[in-house]
Amino acid sequence: MSKLLNNLWLAVFLPMCLSAAANARVVNLTVAPRTPWNGKIDVTYSLEGDVPNANVQLAFHAHDNDRNEDVAMLSLSGDGIGDALPPGGPYKTVWDSAADCPKGHSSDLAIDVTVTEVLVPQPVTGTYLMINLLDGSYTTSNTAPSLSDNTYRTTKLLLRRVPAGTFTMGSPAKEAGRKDDETQHRVTLTKDFYIGVFEMTQQQYQLIAGGNPSEYTGAARPVESVSYDDLRGETYAWPTNGHSVDAKSFFGKLRAKTGLPFDLPTEAQWEYACRAGSTGALNTGAKNLSPKLDNWDKDEVAGYTMDAGRHSFNLSDQKGGYSEHTKAGSYAANSWGLYDMHGNVAEWCLDSYGSFSSAAVTDPVGAAPNGCNVIRGGHWNGLNGIYYDLENTNVDNVDAQYCRSASRSYAPGLDRENYIGFRACLILP
Repeated sequence: MSKLLNNLWLAVFLPMCLSAAANARVVNLTVAPRTPWNGKIDVTYSLEGDVPNANVQLAFHAHDNDRNEDVAMLSLSGDGIGDALPPGGPYKTVWDSAADCPKGHSSDLAIDVTVTEVLVPQPVTGTYLMINLLDGSYTTSNTAPSLSDNTYRTTKLLLRRVPAGTFTMGSPAKEAGRKDDETQHRVTLTKDFYIGVFEMTQQQYQLIAGGNPSEYTGAARPVESVSYDDLRGETYAWPTNGHSVDAKSFFGKLRAKTGLPFDLPTEAQWEYACRAGSTGALNTGAKNLSPKLDNWDKDEVAGYTMDAGRHSFNLSDQKGGYSEHTKAGSYAANSWGLYDMHGNVAEWCLDSYGSFSSAAVTDPVGAAPNGCNVIRGGHWNGLNGIYYDLENTNVDNVDAQYCRSASRSYAPGLDRENYIGFRACLILP
């Protein structure tokens, strides 16, 4: 009886214990019922996988064919129970079938194992982080790659490490274009973080989200017409829920593909990265903007000129199509090698919009959730104003003054506009 039982188990178990995923595989599998028989089955195997930085997650399933019902394998023990395993082996898992299915017959039980690869976060070091968006793998380097390689605007995501530090956030009272919500205060950021060298482009977004919502299309142009809720999930409020995001959101999918905790930058992280050590109106080091009158309405609106980024008054500078955003990285980078932090598209930040205090703060998280999220950096579309200043009625012209390092704006988290995009940030422990 014991021999017959062993043969039946081997015949049923072996053909079913195959990989259900193309990249992860179970190899060198053996199944051995205990002798003398006590209901326990020893399964030994090794694992193979093709994706770098990935472990293999196993899921064991049993079915009683006589009763046509699944059997809960509660008594599994050994390797691969709960935790993913690195490729290699041999590994051993034990199932006590007598405990989980006391009325079952071994000849009627079928068992299979499915395996999937799970990306494992690796320590991230180096000045630059390069993500391959095709497979989720990544590398680091202390040297910036050549940006003549257009893949860093299409199929790869390039981020720069920003060191922790202290800076003055906001603008001085006499800065041209200044608004009342830019109260200066000292901010200390205690942790390094990585931030996108470019605004997220349309092809990069499509590789993760599966579609491109942009009104003005171009693979290497910034993605737009994405809402804050599209990026993080409608019910995952910051800072109430911390860095938690909906699995179906853009950042949920990017995290699943890379194993890395991506999110939007806080408003303080954004301005710190934009300034890159500069203290003037622009990250080019210019202390102020050059004033001029807006030709559209000389009696109402004072415009300001700059050539550090894409805004409504330089749409005909031959760096892209007229009256549109343009290719990421068309203007000069700041001293940390970050592009388009002045203009092109405005960028969502984590924070809800609120007033600043003059008191010094450490790692600020913004206002309590209020339905309006911060947007930074200004944008190209001077014909579509967004809520830059609650008390300012001149919201229909978005020129260089709204692209300053300190300029603040906001929009409802569900808004999708052709002048709002975002930049990815990697949260470090």
